[in-house]
Amino acid sequence: MATASEEQSEASVELLQFDRKSELQAFDETKCGVKGLVDAGITKVPGIFIHEKGILEKRSILNARNKGSPAPKFPIIDLDGVDTNPIRRREIVDQVRDASETWGFFQIVNHGIQDSILEGMIQGARRFFEQDNEEKMRLYTRDLTKSVVYVSNFDLYSAPAANWRDSAVFTMAPNLPVPEQLPQVCSEILIDYSEKVMNLGMLLFELLSEGLGLDPSYLNGIDCAEALSVVCQYYPACPQPELTIGTTNHCDHGFMTILLQDDLGGLQVLHQNHWVDVPPSPGHLVVNIGDLLQLISNDKYKSAEHRVLANRVGPRISVASFFNGPRAKLYGPIKELLSEKNPPIYRETTEKEYYDYYCAKGLDGTSALPHLKL
Repeated sequence: MATASEEQSEASVELLQFDRKSELQAFDETKCGVKGLVDAGITKVPGIFIHEKGILEKRSILNARNKGSPAPKFPIIDLDGVDTNPIRRREIVDQVRDASETWGFFQIVNHGIQDSILEGMIQGARRFFEQDNEEKMRLYTRDLTKSVVYVSNFDLYSAPAANWRDSAVFTMAPNLPVPEQLPQVCSEILIDYSEKVMNLGMLLFELLSEGLGLDPSYLNGIDCAEALSVVCQYYPACPQPELTIGTTNHCDHGFMTILLQDDLGGLQVLHQNHWVDVPPSPGHLVVNIGDLLQLISNDKYKSAEHRVLANRVGPRISVASFFNGPRAKLYGPIKELLSEKNPPIYRETTEKEYYDYYCAKGLDGTSALPHLKL
């Protein structure tokens, strides 16, 4: 039989859980996201956004133990000549392979997407989030299967704490939405940018295939670039950035991500157990390996943890293009890469199975891949 103090403690826990649930629901029902809180003039971060101290420690570029050491050089790969110079292409393939094996991240320049389109996409995302609330609220949903989704924290009810950001998700392939389905404030640039980022993605999958010793068409041939989701992220200025985070450390679930970010910074990658800033540079795009590419490459390529810090300055705007395969297709370690010395590490899974597990788990600071280990 529980003592009176134990019962009181249990009641207190239940009350705290009830209060948190009520706060989450109240925030969700506004349909105005984090931007709505900032627009309302809040001066303190609400409790649902406050993270445990351990999640937020080591906010600087490097852990204090390495304070005197130079920061590792984030990989930057120049794609100039990739389609016209065979010798240059081999050099680029080597650079892409090395960065994918050691960092899981790299930046690219001379990628073929004009600066005017990159800036246009950033401004299109800004227009979406800064339009009248009534227009956005019509699109607010937690049904991530819809072709257009406006939401704050897809894992609001499952994550340990909410992140300081709002999101707009546009599914641009395999079926391109008709212009009427897309928000008028950004439909034209979304279609233009998506077409160009898809072409770039297919080129990168060629280079990644060659880096694995496979035919250039291999990864595209198994439909790694069939589905494309363009996710616009809006990180409002935060009154207490030391208490929360823009995006909790996580790995991306799909095959590959191409990220366009503005000039505010805040993105960090976990490299050799240290958080390293990804410097924002005009005209550069950030590429990172996703969980499913790590799975099918049998750990040859790495899906690295990354996060986005909250900041007193804002808004920070980024646009992430996620490449995925058909939802029902089975993916497992590529048989051509396996041997007696390199047996499969993971079981087969479908994109849908893995995505559903990833979403249910939420961004809790742990990888979802161990769930699939043999």
